[in-house]
Amino acid sequence: MTTAAQRAADPFWFPWRFDEAADGFQLRHLTRQDHARATFLTEEYLGTGPVEFVPRARVPAVPQAPIHFIFHSAFCLSSVLVRAFDLPGAAMGLKEPMVLNDLAGWHLRGATGPQLAQAMESSLTLLARPFRSGETIVVKPSNIANALIAGMLQLRPQARALLLHAPLRVYLGSIARKGLDGRLWVRDLLVKQLNQGLHEFGFAPQDYLTQTDLQVAAMGWLAQQRLFGVIADRLGNRVRTLDSDAVTAQPVEVMAALGALFGVSLDPAAVAAGPAFTRHSKHGTAFDAAARESERAAEAAHADEIEKVAIWAETVAQAQGIPLTLPNPLIR
Repeated sequence: MTTAAQRAADPFWFPWRFDEAADGFQLRHLTRQDHARATFLTEEYLGTGPVEFVPRARVPAVPQAPIHFIFHSAFCLSSVLVRAFDLPGAAMGLKEPMVLNDLAGWHLRGATGPQLAQAMESSLTLLARPFRSGETIVVKPSNIANALIAGMLQLRPQARALLLHAPLRVYLGSIARKGLDGRLWVRDLLVKQLNQGLHEFGFAPQDYLTQTDLQVAAMGWLAQQRLFGVIADRLGNRVRTLDSDAVTAQPVEVMAALGALFGVSLDPAAVAAGPAFTRHSKHGTAFDAAARESERAAEAAHADEIEKVAIWAETVAQAQGIPLTLPNPLIR
């Protein structure tokens, strides 16, 4: 029978959740195949399973792989890129670990800086265990963890990051075609971002109640765009930025540049021709640039609203000094 220390040293015992009350981690055994079949590392896609608890104080010093990040503003093909790093022997991609969501939630509930830093340090230690010798770990957190980007990169000064976003109109179209689910999602994101202090636009809280759902969506986009711009300016060559249209228009160039950024040896053309780019990340069906354009055709009914909100958001961005085009592009 394995001990807690042995499980904490084994990368197949994944840091499933962080329990702030008990100050420790629930570990769940996941094979590489489990990772591959899950859209996200959540119960929705992996179901329930037995977990083992390890106190944070007993997380041992273990071998660490190089760790890098794909941060994103949602609905921007981030799942495509992290899946592209499922390259046995070279890299392993981790898709929105809930342990980082737990830390983001704790942050929202008032965790102090030292508390959060200690828990984040142990979380990154567990996430960076190599699945195979010589592999690099690429983590794609949920966008709700974006407020923690600076802390993660400070704790891992050798880590590099991609800041990925959808162009404004593409983002608004994604929300519109998702119907009620998309509109509820952006309002939930707004509440979290307000509590994270990411909405310094001069609006009073009641002003958001008068905004349409797509205006709220645009405000969330602007908050993330401002954050990404600040991080890119501050960290320079450690981070690169990319918009999602380039992922479908230039997949080979994107993968070549990402491989170089993360120090992963890969065949860009082979990866771009593989399942990460040709199968839908959520449904497993065939998916390519033409299929993506077909999805966008569903946005036609919302075209007038999307355009009006986009123009309004661009005016807010200009007044607030928020860059619509981010610095440090991945592809120059």
